[in-house]
Amino acid sequence: MDKQPFTAFGLSPEILKAVSKLGFEEASPIQCQAIPKLLAGADVVGLSQTGSGKTAAFAIPAIERVDPSIRAPQVLVLCPTRELTMQVAEDVAALALFKRGVRELPIYGGSAYDRQLRGLREGAQIVIGTPGRIGDHLQRGSLKLDRLRMVVLDEADRMLDMGFRDDIESILSQAPAERQTVFFSATLPAPIHQLIRKFARDPVTVRIESHQTTVPAIEQTYYEVDRRSKLEVLCRLIDLQDISYALIFCGTKMMVDELADHLAARGYRSDKLHGGITQAMRERVMAKFRRRAIDFLVATDVAARGLDVDDIEVVFNYDLPQDADDYVHRIGRTGRAGRSGRAITFVAGREIHKMQHIERLTRARVRREKVPSAEEVEAKRADQFVEGLRELLEKGDYQHHDAIVDQLLDQGHSATDIASALIDLLTRAGVRDVAPRAEGGKPALRPVVAEKAEKTADPAPAATERKPPERKAPERAARVPPEPPPRSEPWLESPPRRKGRPAGSSRNKGGPVSHERGMTRLVMNLGSSAGVKPGDVVGVIAGLAHVPREKIGAIEVLGHQTLVDVADDKATMVLAKLTGIRFKGRQLGIGRAR
Repeated sequence: MDKQPFTAFGLSPEILKAVSKLGFEEASPIQCQAIPKLLAGADVVGLSQTGSGKTAAFAIPAIERVDPSIRAPQVLVLCPTRELTMQVAEDVAALALFKRGVRELPIYGGSAYDRQLRGLREGAQIVIGTPGRIGDHLQRGSLKLDRLRMVVLDEADRMLDMGFRDDIESILSQAPAERQTVFFSATLPAPIHQLIRKFARDPVTVRIESHQTTVPAIEQTYYEVDRRSKLEVLCRLIDLQDISYALIFCGTKMMVDELADHLAARGYRSDKLHGGITQAMRERVMAKFRRRAIDFLVATDVAARGLDVDDIEVVFNYDLPQDADDYVHRIGRTGRAGRSGRAITFVAGREIHKMQHIERLTRARVRREKVPSAEEVEAKRADQFVEGLRELLEKGDYQHHDAIVDQLLDQGHSATDIASALIDLLTRAGVRDVAPRAEGGKPALRPVVAEKAEKTADPAPAATERKPPERKAPERAARVPPEPPPRSEPWLESPPRRKGRPAGSSRNKGGPVSHERGMTRLVMNLGSSAGVKPGDVVGVIAGLAHVPREKIGAIEVLGHQTLVDVADDKATMVLAKLTGIRFKGRQLGIGRAR
């Protein structure tokens, strides 16, 4: 079955709004088959592998069936492990976000009973849990199934393999006979057939065939990376491997927007494609990518259809695709016309099982690689700088400054010290490398467009990690932004008169010093004339300098400048991280307001 938009299923506006917020553009094959049948009230047996989108296939109809006025369990989802229980609960919460009065509750072993009991007393309507702990609550009398409308067995084959058959039969026996019963499983062994015959009523089978798919001769690798570290690893790989032309796939429109903005803020020539962009804009972006006016195109699977480019160097799977077919379609966009191609995939946490499944179905070896360290990236940048400088010296295609050099030599400085000081000055100014250019016969100093790699631990997978490790920025001189047109006060243009106070602002408008205790006022050389908005400022500071949002204070966007308050202890880091980056298509100057 072809994929369809979620609007084709007659879903409620609240569910469609949640799906749109999550950024999904169309339903997967299992969702297209299962959702209409479940909405119609049929018992369903779904045969689908992990990673096919089956959670939304049963969660959306389950949420639609809940009556918010009834404060009792109406949907029960059984999962084999607590990890899957938590994952399903998170997905249900995201899909039910706009359904007022609908609450979900995860119940699993190893978690305190108090919170679970409180959630049941407060009337959670969708209960997700492991068979063992659900059975405990039934025995205690804390969980009652008399108002139950739907029971879902997720990964039923795994639950039977883990010895939960007796628990499952006990739970299903206590559920109302008129309930809707749903089985999702990768396989259908005899014990599951027996459960289906005993507890399901005229079930409809939906099946997504796991056919083997061949892939072209492409070098395939993957990196096991925590979700929070993907951006850092992506930039490291681009810099370390000199990648200059790549297609980057994300799973949702929201992720495309976020990643494209981060890459642009770091100075990479990038743009985005997804279903929320007008056709005219999509054609312009694709034309830019074909003529290499941009180096990195961030896209969803839907938006990238019809993109026919022969010389894409690398395809990145920033988010793992739903199924093997999508994976093959993605990576097939590199290595065309007899050229070699590469595919790099990021795998986070439990997604390793999806990656192994894709390997089996594609009959291809996807080599696991170690995440490059910050030191490797820095060493590569140093080598590039030296090579560019050597090439420039050999060609002699640069402007001579003999008078300045002679003056410094006359003052007693050695040639070695002068050269070292100059290289250090260039490094502080954010210059990545020096290379001859044909334009005007002058060399180009290319700024460091990516965030400078810090000496932190490698971004490795960490399922329990809640926040990224704190990074300490190297001390370097902050460059003062270019002066605006002459005014009575050179550090600031006169703020326009406005009614009310915009979000992110404070009473302290139009001054070089923050009146908020513990805050330093910084000034950027870009303002509303460059399209800067307060949210852009928060995003670039939080994203590149890793400054918590609570450490960012008042923001005043003027015509040609922007004032922003940051915590005193973060000011130096912000200056070091943001000086010289590309922001809103221009080089950003930032300094302390004076």
